Amino acid sequence: MILRRFIPIILVVVPVLLASAAHAQTGFVLPTIPGSAPAKNPQQVANTLQILLLLTVLTLAPALLIMTTAFTRIVIVLSFLRSALGTQNIPPNQVMLGLALFLTFFVMGPTFNQMNSDAIQPYLSNKMDFNTAVDRGEIPLRRFMVKQTYKDDLRLFLQMSHTPLPKITDPAHPADSLPMQVVIPAFVISELKTGFIFGFIIYIPFIIIDLVVSSLLMSMGMMMLPPTVISLPAKILVFILADGWHAIAGSLAASYRT
Repeated sequence: MILRRFIPIILVVVPVLLASAAHAQTGFVLPTIPGSAPAKNPQQVANTLQILLLLTVLTLAPALLIMTTAFTRIVIVLSFLRSALGTQNIPPNQVMLGLALFLTFFVMGPTFNQMNSDAIQPYLSNKMDFNTAVDRGEIPLRRFMVKQTYKDDLRLFLQMSHTPLPKITDPAHPADSLPMQVVIPAFVISELKTGFIFGFIIYIPFIIIDLVVSSLLMSMGMMMLPPTVISLPAKILVFILADGWHAIAGSLAASYRT
């Protein structure tokens, strides 16, 4: 049921992202089949768009999902957690990626719903053209990314691209004036920075446990016993008693400013 709810949104969000990048440079034209008459409305290119959506999702959806959503921060934090616990491949990679994916859907739900109501549904109802739908569809995603991005990172990419800040038409949402080619890389490095900060905080209690166990073994003269034999069950026990998965998921969801 959850997948059936999010798959239609993903199938339209991904082309919106691709089209926004192309439209920002040269303008995007609805695709047509070679040799056919020019399309005059969205219904005439339905089959072509379905093929385009399928190919787009298969080839570029993973990259777009990682770079423009909450997935990067979440998967980094979960990886740090597993490394700090010292459980190696437990939980398995499939479980970690699946948890990160569904947490991403949870965090991005309001943004995807707004993109659907502002751009996708009006376009499918033939109430706006494709270029207008792309412009409106990228606004909620851009606002989400800018809210999570450090100002220094935005300033860095604006300076490197020699892109002057466009005139702000809506003072209530200055993020709407920022180009996507600046917002996306700034958002990615901000997510990496925040994920590493989370990882450092997660590591602290587990390092303390390792130090305590090592000191106890040294004081007891049990230097031949590997400290991980004792510290690993201790860390797992502390993590369970602290309801660690609940705390990590709640902290990740609360870390995104809305």
